[in-house]
Amino acid sequence: MQTLLHTANSRGHANHGWLNSYHTFSFAGYNNPQRVHFGVLRVLNDDIVAGGMGFGTHPHDNMEIISIPLSGTLEHKDNAGNHGIIRHGDVQVMSAGTGIAHSEKNHSQTEEVKFLQIWVFPNKRNVQPRYDQQTFEAADRRNKFQQVLSPNPDDAGVWIHQDAWFHLADFDAGFGAEYQVKKPGNGVYVFVLEGDATVAGQSLHRRDGFGVWDTASFSVKGDSNTRLLLMEVPMDLR
Repeated sequence: MQTLLHTANSRGHANHGWLNSYHTFSFAGYNNPQRVHFGVLRVLNDDIVAGGMGFGTHPHDNMEIISIPLSGTLEHKDNAGNHGIIRHGDVQVMSAGTGIAHSEKNHSQTEEVKFLQIWVFPNKRNVQPRYDQQTFEAADRRNKFQQVLSPNPDDAGVWIHQDAWFHLADFDAGFGAEYQVKKPGNGVYVFVLEGDATVAGQSLHRRDGFGVWDTASFSVKGDSNTRLLLMEVPMDLR
């Protein structure tokens, strides 16, 4: 087993007033050659957007983009005619493929929206752009791994063009479980949303990130009531 620790306070940070963003991997003005990606996981941004503000229309191509609101309400529009509102409990995906232009804005004029913006390199280039979102019940992740994303349109959660599986988990203090890696050669990047946990023997705290690979499974335990996002992705960029 190999591991990699990124503590919360080691992340890149940019505060633009309307946007307060923490970058786990190199992004925009944060350039760290040692932290460009974890396998095909390219971007993990922890964003807070002020009321009435947001990202204006901008283009993407050949990237799988996942948005997970943590609080507040996020509004999406794109040039393919999609328009969605997502809240805590929702997961949104956009396959940029051959090219798409979209905007992401705070749907509220007064309340902040907090969300994770995640980019994953696809395993197929120049696909037809697509958009999807689903709502997930909090009870289904209480002391269990709740699958919210996979490579299979017929499996639980949203899907993307990559052999990746994402799970959310809300563990009570003292509860533990074993995570089974879905595909040989994949690694898992664990991001602590709230609370404290021990993952593969490593003590983690709020907003710490921890990569685990070269193993078929590893242990996850809540040291306090904890909320986790586990992102299983191929480690090979080819």
